[in-house]
Amino acid sequence: MKSIKILDILKKYTMVFALVLVLIFFYITTGGKILFAQNINNLISQNAYVFVLAAGMLLCILTGGNIDLACGSVVCFAGGLGAVMLDRGMNVWVTVLAMLICGTIVGIWQGFWIAYFKVPPFIATLSGMYAFRGLSNVLLQGYAVGIRNETFLNVFGGGADCYIPDFLGGAQFNTTCMVIGIAISVIYVALVLKNRISAKANGYEVEPLTSVIVKSVIICAVIIWLFYKLANYKGVPTSLIWIALVLLIYAYITTRTTMGRYLYAVGGNEKATVLSGIDSRKVYFFAYINMGLMAGLGGILTVARATQAQPTFGQGYEMDAIAACFIGGASAYGGEGNIFGVIIGAVLMGVINQGMSIMGTDANYQKVVKGLVLLLAIIFDVLSNKKKN
Repeated sequence: MKSIKILDILKKYTMVFALVLVLIFFYITTGGKILFAQNINNLISQNAYVFVLAAGMLLCILTGGNIDLACGSVVCFAGGLGAVMLDRGMNVWVTVLAMLICGTIVGIWQGFWIAYFKVPPFIATLSGMYAFRGLSNVLLQGYAVGIRNETFLNVFGGGADCYIPDFLGGAQFNTTCMVIGIAISVIYVALVLKNRISAKANGYEVEPLTSVIVKSVIICAVIIWLFYKLANYKGVPTSLIWIALVLLIYAYITTRTTMGRYLYAVGGNEKATVLSGIDSRKVYFFAYINMGLMAGLGGILTVARATQAQPTFGQGYEMDAIAACFIGGASAYGGEGNIFGVIIGAVLMGVINQGMSIMGTDANYQKVVKGLVLLLAIIFDVLSNKKKN
């Protein structure tokens, strides 16, 4: 029985163990540099778009392994729109709203054809990828457009002051950052206990207490270690706040809402879902509208970090988002996957990029490694599904 439980744990947390092994590998090969405070900060800021796009992509994948190939081009288009508006002196919040609406409208456009005209998602979003890449070039006229609005840059992670100020007055160590980390850990433990007590009171089967304690200790230790590292640099980057906000909202959508259950149901067995009275068209429509919204936010974070918009921005972003989902355990057949897996997948992708960059590895070889990691994740998913069947 113990061997079976160990095997179950290994299967459930395969990518977590893979992430730990990859971290150990790069820690050794980079002489510990990958865990320097500044490098951890850079990993979060540089991969903010991956977390955001992958959260939206997860909903598309849940509907049956569907993807959105246009999101990288939409990131560029929305980012370019914002840069042009700011360059012409538009109000920063009007600009941000316009960028989000732009992404949402694209999601509505693509979702409409996919949901109501049964255009295959691959084809619908492939056409969008070409169309919005072209529109981005038209909008920017082939040139880079700089962003100088300090409010925009600081709020969305691009300025020198794009960090939460240390209200507690630490000199070399950001005390506010550390307090935030401890507070998050306490809130997490309180929520775990509350959910466990509620489940037992309602007669549901609960996880063994030892398992809950071990898991909670590990998660809290990781949170406190992360915030300790950030506190030794400049504190909490504003991009991390946007990442956390998106991930929390989408974790709630996928686990606590009716639409979240519908997404899993459609991906698991669409015919049975339709026969049970659920309109699968609305589910597809919802998934792609959300993807468009996240592409708009991804555009904001991308141009803020770069302090400019370029016609080449967003190239390959859709592949990073798709890879993060599949590496994190989302099924290529749909109906399986969660936000925790997205986090693991996105962090793993970021660690590979960061580690190989520190080692001075050619960018082309980085793509080779990411491709192989994605292939292994898909092979694992296919083999798992064969065993289930």
